[in-house]
Amino acid sequence: MNNVTQAVRLASVYCQERGELLTPLRQKVLSLLLQSGRATKAYTLLDEMRKIHAGSAPPTVYRALDFLRSVRLVHRIESINAFAVCHNLTHCQQGILIVCQFCGVVSEIDARGIHHALMDKIESTGFILIRGKLELKGLCSECAIKTI
Repeated sequence: MNNVTQAVRLASVYCQERGELLTPLRQKVLSLLLQSGRATKAYTLLDEMRKIHAGSAPPTVYRALDFLRSVRLVHRIESINAFAVCHNLTHCQQGILIVCQFCGVVSEIDARGIHHALMDKIESTGFILIRGKLELKGLCSECAIKTI
């Protein structure tokens, strides 16, 4: 059994414990994201799904992604309109996402302390934060080496 299969099984059990169902379609979208290992756009996932299920349509993939986000298995990387698997698959925290601007690899930093401090500062201004995901762009180590 490979890591993707193990991760999908773990996610399935995680969903089941919460009264949710990780359907075969949702499992496939999660598998594609896991195999990618980087931020992936929905239409790229759709193209991959069509190789397996010729009749796959955009709403099918978007509904699967919406579900995976709702159960906190997947992040939406808003700055590039793509999706990535939560690094700690069944214990997703309020982290900081670092996205390589060249290859799309995503790293996630557990930064609860920073997140809470930032929220306190924001609240002190009188603002109410509607979305609180912090995304930073940079270069992963491999891309940094290539650009030097």
